[in-house]
Amino acid sequence: MNQVTINRAITLPMIVTRGLVVFPKTLMHFDMVREKSIKALEQAMKENQLAFLAMQHDMATEDPTPAEVDRIGTVCRVKQIVKMPNGMVRVLVEGMYRAQVVEYTAIKPFISVTVEELKYCYDEEADNARLEALRRRVIAEFQRYSTGNHKINPEVIASLEDIKSHEELTDTVASNLQLRLADKQALLSIVDLPKRMEKLILILCSETEILNLDNAISQKVKQQMDDNQKEYFLREQMKVIQEELGDKDGIGLELKEYRDKLQSLSVPDEVMEKCEKEMNRLQKMQFGNPEAGVIRTYLSWVCDLPWTKSTEENLDLSRAEKILERDHFGLAKVKERILEYLAVKKITGTMAGPILCLVGPPGVGKTSIARSIAESLGRNYVRISLGGIRDEADIRGHRKTYIGSMPGRIIQGMKQAGSQNPLMLFDEIDKMGADYKGDPSAALLEVLDSEQNSRFRDHFLELEYDLSQVLFVATANTLDTVPKPLLDRMEIIELTGYTAEEKMQIAMRHLLPKQREKHGLTTKNFKLSAAALRDMIAFYTRESGVRGLERKIADVCRKADLAIARDGAEIVKVTEKNLTQYLGKKLFSYETVGKQNEVGVVVGLAWTQVGGDTLSVEVNTMPGSGKMELTGQLGDVMKESAKAAMSYVRANAETLCIAPDFYEKLDIHIHVPEGATPKDGPSAGITMATALVSALSGRAVNREVAMTGEITLRGRVLPIGGLKEKTLAAYRAGVKTVLIPWENQKDVEELEAVVKEHVRIIPVRTMDEVLQHALVGNKEV
Repeated sequence: MNQVTINRAITLPMIVTRGLVVFPKTLMHFDMVREKSIKALEQAMKENQLAFLAMQHDMATEDPTPAEVDRIGTVCRVKQIVKMPNGMVRVLVEGMYRAQVVEYTAIKPFISVTVEELKYCYDEEADNARLEALRRRVIAEFQRYSTGNHKINPEVIASLEDIKSHEELTDTVASNLQLRLADKQALLSIVDLPKRMEKLILILCSETEILNLDNAISQKVKQQMDDNQKEYFLREQMKVIQEELGDKDGIGLELKEYRDKLQSLSVPDEVMEKCEKEMNRLQKMQFGNPEAGVIRTYLSWVCDLPWTKSTEENLDLSRAEKILERDHFGLAKVKERILEYLAVKKITGTMAGPILCLVGPPGVGKTSIARSIAESLGRNYVRISLGGIRDEADIRGHRKTYIGSMPGRIIQGMKQAGSQNPLMLFDEIDKMGADYKGDPSAALLEVLDSEQNSRFRDHFLELEYDLSQVLFVATANTLDTVPKPLLDRMEIIELTGYTAEEKMQIAMRHLLPKQREKHGLTTKNFKLSAAALRDMIAFYTRESGVRGLERKIADVCRKADLAIARDGAEIVKVTEKNLTQYLGKKLFSYETVGKQNEVGVVVGLAWTQVGGDTLSVEVNTMPGSGKMELTGQLGDVMKESAKAAMSYVRANAETLCIAPDFYEKLDIHIHVPEGATPKDGPSAGITMATALVSALSGRAVNREVAMTGEITLRGRVLPIGGLKEKTLAAYRAGVKTVLIPWENQKDVEELEAVVKEHVRIIPVRTMDEVLQHALVGNKEV
């Protein structure tokens, strides 16, 4: 009696296939990229090299659930694994037997299932004749199918007679058919062998009819192609006639235009020789040759490049300075460097353009000043965005043997500029990546080397092109991701964030007039007070640049337009008193000094990417066993500064009038408020040391004194950075005195005039000097 038997269960890792059905007794190779599948494969290799393969219903689903996967699949043995680039794995498996899922035992990190083998058992004496008849019919129909489908390997047809097993024969034929996935899965799911063979015969008959229709259609298409071939021969005869007549309207006229254009450009001999070879090839090509289009594209690119054309550089220093000052406020280092370049070139007559890299936070004007530099020098301007580029061919181009190949961005930029000496901006040079296609930053090494770029070779052109007259300017937000060899080829100019006073000037000179014009407003019907602008900078934006400030000004202008258009207002005045009506409640606030001197509370100064800020350090002591607690989301460097301050206080306890055994009897808690904000850096060292001495000695700290500096174990005060931004924050908070490291005196000249006028700057060498200026009064009882 025929029946389906289910053997013992086995637990195996499951690989969910997408658009693939594996039959028993067949070999199949495929690629895997999904993490779950790769982990399941690794688990199979650790155990018995067996895995259960089943197909998902929808190929578009990235992470199918158990309900979205067929329960009947194939237990396979993994024969070979090859790891490919980008994390892809190519695997070769051999189907063993059918099985169905009984239970999902795990979903993560890979799918694990318990499966049972599905096996069809039959009575050889009773069923042998029927199965043999079905077998012969399967072979006959498959031979008919293969006659119309020339993709079937003849060896497969010959090997069918040698297969004794009816099941293996059926699965082998099914695996060699080009069927819809649903039909393949249906054949895999039918366990009853006679029914499966009957289903296969029906499919073979249907597919054979479809193939016959397809072949008939192909025959008609071939007839049409023969007609096209006839047209080709006629065109070739026309070509010969044109040559006899002097080729008045043929390829010769096109080549003559190319030659005339190249001669007018006065290209180098090497370029002319290369183009002559390409034109000779084009002339000898038969009509319809696809490579003719590639050669035409190549010749067009060569003719469009500025081989000898240059713009006359303007060496008027006063004009250049006026243009730079007109368009940008601040950025003194960049402007000075451009004027230096012009001065040297004016005196010597020749000088290669500098290769500058402007580094600074977003919104400070790095990209926009490049256009002003080009205008001040009288050069054409071209911008190349490098953000997200990962392929070396983007810089050097593709070889013209590839379909759709074209030059790299450097040559494209030269064509766009239309001159040999433009200003070329490499925007976001720190955002480039690298993958298996190459490293674009390595390709830029030749471009940015003034000793080599006079002979730059693009893969598409295969000719030397002179880039030595180009003025290269690059921009970056950070240098951490820029390779060291690339940095070595550039002159780094660091741009700090704007101070509040600088933002005020930029808003008054540039942003407000620009937004007024953009929103159709005038100085008569829209007035924004200086005090309101200062409040917008202080309480509605927190950034290094001015992009957010410009958006806030635009927001106010839109509301002014609404008031004029809807409410009929003749004039809109925005002051610090009604600013909240236009921008809502204040988004940020600045810490100010306290109303009285306190013990254990010291005002420190911090630098952030959006400017300076004050930072209170609080210390509390309580009876205990000498534990020290640090809170406020402090970084490792700041924690080490606290430990160094603690060691200094312990070593100098007697001198500081502190009980020598305080570290045995007291617990100390150091906290920096705004605990949700990460903080790090060594510049709070003397601040924490002063707070510790104040808390342990009971002496209050002068509330009008702020400080910044790194501390050593010996009590020396080491220099810090960001002094300009820090002192401005101190002035804004109402601080009267700022203690700075002695070695930072050289930076005092760069401080804002308003800071130097209202804040007393005191350089200190040691902690003794710091405590002398910071602590007031006697020890409290």
